[in-house]
Amino acid sequence: MRLISPSNAFKQSFKHFYSDLEQSDPERAEYYQESQINFESYVQRLANEEKGINLKPNYVPCHHFWFVDQHNQILGCLRIRHNLGNDFLLIEAGHIGYDIAPAFRGKGFGSMMLKLALPKAKQLNIGKALITADEDNIASRKVIEANGGQLESIITGTVFPYRIARYWVDCQ
Repeated sequence: MRLISPSNAFKQSFKHFYSDLEQSDPERAEYYQESQINFESYVQRLANEEKGINLKPNYVPCHHFWFVDQHNQILGCLRIRHNLGNDFLLIEAGHIGYDIAPAFRGKGFGSMMLKLALPKAKQLNIGKALITADEDNIASRKVIEANGGQLESIITGTVFPYRIARYWVDCQ
């Protein structure tokens, strides 16, 4: 298992990842819908975000990674935001966000993916990463806690008006 940078070479694998989300977690699939319209443009946008080029309003530079197995099948996607440059990131979203394809949830892949991401966050000069999860998303909270996450607080979001657990994790 490894984290890779997004690449056009993984178009078919990403299509499977998206299809799994679309069927089993359609709300989450919306975040990746752009990839189904023009995959090459989507991959280029992710590369640009890493460099801070053509950022959407209220976006910050962000590294994107795909978590792949030995067969180059995409099991998950992960984002590391370089900073918490606005209230939404500082309060609700944090430095790191991730998604595991529904077919691969509950198998420890989320914990493994986050473990691989923490040294990458450190390379981006993030000493402690803020990682959030819906209060009732026990699986995601366990992923964060398995990687040393210390619960700071549980708040009600403003952009997403539900309860959010806020954790800090040392990047190693």
